[in-house]
Amino acid sequence: MTSRDALLRHPLAIAGAALTTAAAAVFIALVIAELAGWLENPYAGLIVFVLVPAVFVLGLLLIPLGMRLQRRKLAAGDTVEWPIVDFRLASVRRATLLVTALTAVNIVILLLAGYGSLHWMESPSFCGQACHTPMQPQFTAWQQASHARIACVQCHIGEGAGGFVHAKLNGTRQLAHVITGTFPRPVPPGAEMPPGAQAKTCLSCHQPQRVTGDRVRAFYEYAEDEQNTETRTLMRMHAGAGSASGHAIHWHADPSVRIEYAATDAAGQTIPYVKLTDAKGQVKEFFAEGTTEQAINGLARRTMDCVDCHNTVGHPIFAAAEKAVDSAIAAGEVSRKLPFARREGVRLLKTSYSDESTAVAEIERGLRAFYQSQGAIDPQEVGRTVTSLQSLYRRNVFPTMKVTWGSYPRNIGHPDSSGCLRCHDDTHKAKDGSTISGDCEYCHREIEVPPVTPTAPLPPK
Repeated sequence: MTSRDALLRHPLAIAGAALTTAAAAVFIALVIAELAGWLENPYAGLIVFVLVPAVFVLGLLLIPLGMRLQRRKLAAGDTVEWPIVDFRLASVRRATLLVTALTAVNIVILLLAGYGSLHWMESPSFCGQACHTPMQPQFTAWQQASHARIACVQCHIGEGAGGFVHAKLNGTRQLAHVITGTFPRPVPPGAEMPPGAQAKTCLSCHQPQRVTGDRVRAFYEYAEDEQNTETRTLMRMHAGAGSASGHAIHWHADPSVRIEYAATDAAGQTIPYVKLTDAKGQVKEFFAEGTTEQAINGLARRTMDCVDCHNTVGHPIFAAAEKAVDSAIAAGEVSRKLPFARREGVRLLKTSYSDESTAVAEIERGLRAFYQSQGAIDPQEVGRTVTSLQSLYRRNVFPTMKVTWGSYPRNIGHPDSSGCLRCHDDTHKAKDGSTISGDCEYCHREIEVPPVTPTAPLPPK
């Protein structure tokens, strides 16, 4: 009979025991550091919950493998007898108790590692920083967006076990692309989820049927003249049910209405066919001008949902440099006191640069050089405007990923891209001659703001 101690003398078993012991100690220490907030590096989770547990499991596998090899070596062709476990012996009881305790500890470590790795891989830092290059544009934009407090997985993983498995299989494929450097540049817009799955994640927080009446929004635009002349437009948006116009933008999300469409491109920017099934079950099909039924037979059909319009809400990137600068001027980040600030800002942002560091340096050099030629200009206003333009570039242009102005069209409205006009263009016509209306006032109406008349001063008492 071969003793247990003899079996454990094989080099593989010894190495396995050493690896397991060391990995367990390192894992416990790193978990304590993680809980204490001492590990802030985005790659810390990769080490704590993936690399160290992998070494731990490898050590566990090496121990029985080494014992098996040692048994064969000692047997030397003889019949190997199974060890006799006699609990009447104190040494056997102690060894069994030790093995049981260590097994329990190992199970706890593996459970903690499994939970920790799952939790870490669902964190925004993993999505945006561990996969730094491909996801840098989305992660940067998400940090500035209205959903910055919402973790990526709450929108990008569908409901139930099916959604979880689908997301993890997609993630495995994407990881292979990252490792091999074969990911697309830029990354295509939208989450790779089954049709309708992402809209369901929206509905876990948002209820479009509760949007009622009209909403008033102000839009600011600035001219490229010396004064950066402001144009303010007030719009009454017919958002929900009960609108005075009788129309509602969120009618598209009415559960009693079904809208299907076919697009000729993956981004859904060209839509030649729309099918409407109204609340009464009546069906009407609309074809863009020059489109035949045969032309759309091979196109995939999609049911319209939230993300067909709200396609960039999670990580918005400006579709146009002009809109980005207008927004910064309206917010007071780019100074209107500087002559031609809007024109120069747009020019510098739309210039092509080789990388971010070059862009940041050239934006500062170009703007300061321009205002030095203008004479007496407040240097603080110039400095503030430089910082704002550099920030706009960092948040919207990523040369490494070939992301620039217009890479991600925004489908809400139609100031920068086709948006609503993909369908609402008066050219999508049904067989009865009706069209999908392109009337501007179908969804919004401009509010006329009377000019401000200076009031006469009060007479002295």
